[in-house]
Amino acid sequence: MVDNQRPSVLVVDDEPQVVWVLEFSLQGFGYATLSAHDGIEALDQIHRHHPELMVLDVMMPRMDGWAVLEQVSQLPREERPRIVMVTALASESDRARAEGMGADAFVPKPFDMDQLLAVLQGLALAS
Repeated sequence: MVDNQRPSVLVVDDEPQVVWVLEFSLQGFGYATLSAHDGIEALDQIHRHHPELMVLDVMMPRMDGWAVLEQVSQLPREERPRIVMVTALASESDRARAEGMGADAFVPKPFDMDQLLAVLQGLALAS
């Protein structure tokens, strides 16, 4: 259950240790968190909980991050979370693709937690 008083972040990554680190860190900075381990779970969480923000990996089983971006772009603007792509795919073409598909920010893996927090804070304030 998401706490409506705090910005909510959906963490989507198939690596459990990455999800754990992100959730632990984000909660420590006052965010309410949800998690999903693939794109199908992510879409379910979006429809059920309407998080304000999403940290989204690209390479995942069942449904990858690109497919999630495509599905989220079909939602009405007020139902879409602000999306930060966090992925090992860090080429300029990957960044351009993410931006073109509607991602709000792009942070390459391995990521710096302070950088990721700054990006999320900027997106939360802009919402």
